[in-house]
Amino acid sequence: MYAPQSLHDFLFLMLYGGVVMFAIAAGIYLWLRRSNAIAPDVTPPRALRRWTAAFFIMAAMSHAWWYMIGVYWLADDRLIRNIVCIMLDHITLVPLVMALLLRMLQDRQRRIWPWVLSQVIIIGGAALGIANHNELGLDLMHNCQVAIIVLFVSYYIYALIQYSRWLKDNYADLDHKEVWQSLLFAIVLMIFYQAYSTNPGNMSREFLSQLITLVIIAFLLWRVETLQQLDAKDTVTPDDALEDDDADNTSVGIPLNIGSLLEQHCEATQLYLQHDLTLQQLATAIGTNRTYLSQYFAQQNITYNSYINSLRIKHFMRLYRNSITSLRPATATELAQQSGFRSYSTFAVAFKQFNGQTVTAWMKDQS
Repeated sequence: MYAPQSLHDFLFLMLYGGVVMFAIAAGIYLWLRRSNAIAPDVTPPRALRRWTAAFFIMAAMSHAWWYMIGVYWLADDRLIRNIVCIMLDHITLVPLVMALLLRMLQDRQRRIWPWVLSQVIIIGGAALGIANHNELGLDLMHNCQVAIIVLFVSYYIYALIQYSRWLKDNYADLDHKEVWQSLLFAIVLMIFYQAYSTNPGNMSREFLSQLITLVIIAFLLWRVETLQQLDAKDTVTPDDALEDDDADNTSVGIPLNIGSLLEQHCEATQLYLQHDLTLQQLATAIGTNRTYLSQYFAQQNITYNSYINSLRIKHFMRLYRNSITSLRPATATELAQQSGFRSYSTFAVAFKQFNGQTVTAWMKDQS
């Protein structure tokens, strides 16, 4: 809800136009460019790029209709202008944000249409406000949208927990795969929306809203470009495990030699040092299928990710002790990379979970 003077302030209009151009440029880039400029070694999900591009273009359109309606159509009727523009924002931007957040979760295709359909309530609130020419419609739209967003965030937390488990059950390396930042983004966006829509317009707030919009676009652009595309067809989901459990009741169970196969074909050969080693690849290497291997790890009360990380951390410990014995010091970062970890931060977290102390504390104990 822009302040009346904001659409006539030169500096604000310069910033306003800059946001529009940045949103359009980012949208066109994601829609047309196939290569990745931010993280060249990462291949982002194509569907996610398109949903995010649509959001950027619609954000630019939102700026356009606020300006056109506010200056040329309903300049003298601020209430109706706000109802119309806020309704347009609600029924376009909010579902698009929900869609792109859901498309970040690659373990399964989650339905978007219920969240789109929920915006019918917003249209009804807008119609009521326009018909009665009062702020009841604005209040109804705001309260309903807050309820919808809270419901979505609650669902997204549940979906994110499922996704995190799926990643740990199928991937050795979680770099460029985790999306916990998207949940943080959703919560921050909800807080921003609440603060913005419940305070009267003033110029400082209008400038801040545009700067926050720039940050949102930049964050989403980075998030999309740094998220690796995954193939859910080659992974095991909880539903797969349930189906296979039912099948095992009438057929054979998990092969008894999987543990020895892992020792022979993964641990002895140091296959665990391979970057981005998936559950499917490991299953193929040891001569079994991914469902049996997943069930084996479940019986051991570990995840595939924790199994690989434990081998890598033990490898790191051996390398460090050898470096001390041979009087050839090496940094923890170097040894972590030689142990199969792509990033030191990922290694440090895994090391503390496995060993109960930080890398630095453990290294001091060895000297």
